Amino acid sequence: MIYCGIDWAEKTHDVALVDDDGTLLAKRHITDDATGYKILLDLLAEHGDTEDTPIPVAIETSRGLLVAVLRTGKRQVYAINPMAAARYRDRHAVTRKKSDPGDALVLANILRTDMHAHRPLPQDSDLARAQQDAVWNRQQLANQLRSLLREYFPAALDAYLHWQNGLCRPETRVLLELAPTPSRAARLSLAQLRSALKRAGRQRRIDADAERIREVLRAEYAHQPPLVEDALGKQMLALLRQLSAACIAADQLAEAVEEAFPQHPDAEIILSFPGLGTQLGARILAEIGDDHTRFTTARGMKAYAGASPITRASGKKSSITRRWVKNDRLNHTGYLWAFAALTASPGAKSHYDRRREAGDWHAAAQRNLFNKMIGQLYHCLQKHILFDENLAFPTQLLEAA
Repeated sequence: MIYCGIDWAEKTHDVALVDDDGTLLAKRHITDDATGYKILLDLLAEHGDTEDTPIPVAIETSRGLLVAVLRTGKRQVYAINPMAAARYRDRHAVTRKKSDPGDALVLANILRTDMHAHRPLPQDSDLARAQQDAVWNRQQLANQLRSLLREYFPAALDAYLHWQNGLCRPETRVLLELAPTPSRAARLSLAQLRSALKRAGRQRRIDADAERIREVLRAEYAHQPPLVEDALGKQMLALLRQLSAACIAADQLAEAVEEAFPQHPDAEIILSFPGLGTQLGARILAEIGDDHTRFTTARGMKAYAGASPITRASGKKSSITRRWVKNDRLNHTGYLWAFAALTASPGAKSHYDRRREAGDWHAAAQRNLFNKMIGQLYHCLQKHILFDENLAFPTQLLEAA
């Protein structure tokens, strides 16, 4: 069997092919363009790569055009953590020498010796990841905008954060664009406020909200000097345009996920779990993939998600701590899932309460609940069955009753 390792870089890549004995069969330096990709595929074909028996590839990244080219067909692509690759490098050279061709050889040897200990990339779509990135970008810009408003326009925060997702709402963005400074905001009339709310799509409570906003904007607040206030207002408008673009992108990607995810064969099973809607379900599927053989046990999926604890023991000393090396996207989605399940599942709420009574902090109790539920998800996906509350939390439901 032949194994391939690719040391990835921004403009060029180094490729190494080894056989079962570790003998270096070929090495090549290729460019990061269509010509380089063709050279790589031709090199693999020369050494027996076919559609039915593709050569597995190890690389230190999971994204990009090179990975997309390699993932066509049945080929298994392994994204090796750079830290793990560095540890393997020390097995071959205690002097800690490093070179790009040498790293490609190390990656190929990782598959030759320990391919069973690494997981191939799932055949997933990047749509859910793109939507998650858009949401994170939107929140980051909203935090920057909030920080800027605190410096010169606290009345805006008092007036607009009254709404859920205050700074990301269309009403807030329209009103801030209409009056970017406290001096201009204090001069807004009720008619102008009503018109702005209607332009933003508001249909209910227009008069009540307009009166409340005008009262807040005309209250007594400290002010920056006029020139500083105007400059900060212009800075705020520039940031507001970025936030508006991020909000539109997040909404459009969410609509695309809503349309695509229910068509997947595993969607019905994932959506049967309490606390999982289309957006969170799509994110989970994007990270674990739809290959049901990718994780041999539920423990593997729990460790991959960072839900299960890790034990460090030496002699008489041992400690159990949270897991730091994990799939951050899946771990973040798991916290949201566990939080939403508290109101959607009596059994999940009872399990969480029991962990809190045992002394866990909120985050630890949530992580424990996520650990339990992702194990249940693994079981349901393997057995092709829907989630059953009575089977998932029998003891907790009895206690709650």
